[in-house]
Formats: sequence, C-alpha cells, structure tokens
Amino acid sequence: MLLLALDTATPAVTVALHDGRDVIASSSQVDARRHGELLLPAIDRVLAEAGLRLDAVTGVVAGIGPGPYTGLRVGLMTAETFGLALGVPVYGVCTLDGLAYAAGLEGPFVVATDARRKEVYWARYADSRTRVTDPAVDRPADIAEQVADLPAVGAGALLYPETFPKAHEPEHVSAAALARLAAQKLAAGEELPAPRPLYLRRPDAQVPKNYKVVTPK
Repeated sequence: MLLLALDTATPAVTVALHDGRDVIASSSQVDARRHGELLLPAIDRVLAEAGLRLDAVTGVVAGIGPGPYTGLRVGLMTAETFGLALGVPVYGVCTLDGLAYAAGLEGPFVVATDARRKEVYWARYADSRTRVTDPAVDRPADIAEQVADLPAVGAGALLYPETFPKAHEPEHVSAAALARLAAQKLAAGEELPAPRPLYLRRPDAQVPKNYKVVTPK
C-alpha cells in the first residue's frame, strides 16, 4: 500500500504519503489564497522526500471538507485526476474527522473550523474516531449551549474562545492524520465515502437576480 493523502478544505495545504505502516513523508503550508499554487509542488516534495515516483501510489485519500468552494475543489479535483491517471481508487475522509483523529482525545469533544462569515463548520465526537453528529455550519453564538462544556480543537474553536472556552490545538488538519485514519479504516475493512465535497452552503458567486439573457439577432 502507498496512499497519497491531501487536503485543501482549510487554509492548510497539506500532503502526506503512507506506506501501509505509517506516514513516510509529509508537507503542510498555511495559505488560504494559494491552494492551487502550492498543492502540486507539495506532492512533488513528499514524493522526493520518500524517494518514490507518483506511479508507485496505490490509492489517493482526499479531505472532503466541509470547506469553502474554491479551496476544497482544488484538492478534490487533483485527487480525482490522479486517481484516473493512475487507475487507483480515490477515498474521501471528512476533514473534521482528520482533525479529531489528530487531537487524540478520548472523551466527548468538538471540532470546529473557520467557515468565514462569522460562522464555523463543526461536529461533535465521542472520541478521536467516532463522530456523533453530522457536520454543520452555524454561528458560534447559536451553538454555545451545546459546546461550552466540551474540549474543542480547530481554527474555528480558537477563533471564538467565548463559545469554545476549552479550545486548543491542532488548529488545522494535517494530511498525515488523514492518511493514518484512512489506512486504519481500510485495514479494518471499513468503507470510506466517495470523494464528494461537503460544501454545506451555496457558493459566494451567484447569478444576478435581474440577469438578462442576450440572444443574437
């Protein structure tokens, strides 16, 4: 097994290689505006660090969000393209699940990432591998009563300490955690979701309401 894992659902552009035993190379850079520029060089970098070629990859793992439309599609389209070119399966992993796994907490806790617009993408977990609610997008004040007494991880939790008073790192997801989680699930025979994006809300770009169709004469 050689899994190539990547995620662009948060400001982190993160890539890792997992050889079936553990992560053998990884790279993470935080830049919310340069996912498209940074992802392919990061993939080249981890392959070079591991001394391997792209054609050695036997599966691709992609973070499916939730996340903003533009950043998220960069990683998913790259993963799908590699899967088609290499003829290997592409697996999806919820980005929040990757953060939960990296946190390594055993009791109930919350993962929250920054959804912008003064909102967070979030979910509750029973432990680092068990999500108990579907991912959602909400204003922090609207969920304060549900999360105030729980430890929390992620950039969204750190951004709103009044809602998440027990917030701590990790701040962003790492592809290393995604790869380890995916490898464990595959080894256990668990089915991973298809690499389809979790947007949770409509994109910012909208067709104007008074848009007029111009037809040639």
